[in-house]
Amino acid sequence: MANFVKLHKGLDIRLQGKASDERLMLKSSGKYALVPDDFEGVTPKVLVKEGDTVRAGDALFVNKQYPEVKFASPVSGRVTAVERGERRKVLCVKVEADKEQAYVDFGRKDLSKLDGKAVVDALLEAGIFGYINQLPYAVSTNPSVLPKSIFVSALRDKPLACDFETEVKGQEQDFQAGITALSKIAKVYLGIGPGSVLESMKDAEVTVFDGPCPAGNVGVQVNHLDPVNKGEVVWTIGDPTVVLFIGRLMNTGHVDLRRLVAFCGSEVKNPCLVEMIVGEELQTLLSNSYDADHHVRIINGNVLTGCQTSKDGYLGAHSSEITVIPEGDDADELAGWIMPRLKQFSVNRSYFSWLQGRKREYALDARVKGGERHMIMSGEYDRVLPMDIYGEYLIKAIITGDIDKMEQLGIYEVSPEDFALAEFVDSSKLELQRIVREGLNNLRKENA
Repeated sequence: MANFVKLHKGLDIRLQGKASDERLMLKSSGKYALVPDDFEGVTPKVLVKEGDTVRAGDALFVNKQYPEVKFASPVSGRVTAVERGERRKVLCVKVEADKEQAYVDFGRKDLSKLDGKAVVDALLEAGIFGYINQLPYAVSTNPSVLPKSIFVSALRDKPLACDFETEVKGQEQDFQAGITALSKIAKVYLGIGPGSVLESMKDAEVTVFDGPCPAGNVGVQVNHLDPVNKGEVVWTIGDPTVVLFIGRLMNTGHVDLRRLVAFCGSEVKNPCLVEMIVGEELQTLLSNSYDADHHVRIINGNVLTGCQTSKDGYLGAHSSEITVIPEGDDADELAGWIMPRLKQFSVNRSYFSWLQGRKREYALDARVKGGERHMIMSGEYDRVLPMDIYGEYLIKAIITGDIDKMEQLGIYEVSPEDFALAEFVDSSKLELQRIVREGLNNLRKENA
């Protein structure tokens, strides 16, 4: 019997352009790239050079701090470029895929005979261990420090998110294998939504989280079930597709980084689902899919936590959505804020649109609608942050660099995505996710 947690704080933002259940059969261009920046906290050391031939599962780069943490090529083919930016920072490693895919055979695993160390070694060897994150610091995890528990969130509740139930259908055995493998390392907590088919999963403590976004955030689930104190470590998987990656490795012996992606947003002509591989070029997906005359923002991920990209971009390692919304820089509004704005969304009922009910869907653009200003202690963060922390006071402590206060206010429990909704409702227009990330990075350096 699953546990049950009811959450009241949060905010569901209903946007136009949710993906239908229709699946688009995408013919790949054969161009892929693995981006180190998709793995927070990783400093890459490239193992390949232009012209090298790789198989799916061969390592493209490793984490310089922990060289045993490899990052596998999603496809077999030829390395076409190792792109670098300022100060020779590695931007991505590009691979042109073969027509016939070749895989490194890591061997099928009998999970009944494996212990935790054997599972970790298998993930490290196959180059998918780096997809697991940790708290504190919300970075790709350190394999030398075993966690007190492992959290998996299979509840996707951000705007326009693709329901994981749709993706896992027909792959329940792989998901169960992934959960079982993780349970060999530490106790596994699995967070799901009401009515989920995953409630019967074995080898995990299953908890139903019922409430508005961000109930699906893995940090929120950690806060309610097994909070992190100083000196403790938990591993987190906020992207449940990673469990499928692990399960496929155990069941087939191959690295298979296929995932179901929601192609969504109010600017998309035909929002739908598409099966893609991590690192796949977006050019084919985005061609002729929206009105080229419109000023749009293409987001690799969801509208709250994703990063801006272009047609030349590549599918992020943890992206389950590719979102296209209006940029808003060409908007021409008569009389500006004086108008009642019946088609605009407002948390504080500043517009008359609230009279039309909560179920209305909005076509929001990317404008901030205001400049950065002094922080007002109004309690607006607390209304959308279902965690046992004082969000506003924590942000102030991070801005001022007060490490003692940060620790007392629970910085070890949070990740930037936990403040995504607070950033959306923030009347001070502060970049809260950036502030939290900088605070975590500074604290990590201090404690190194």
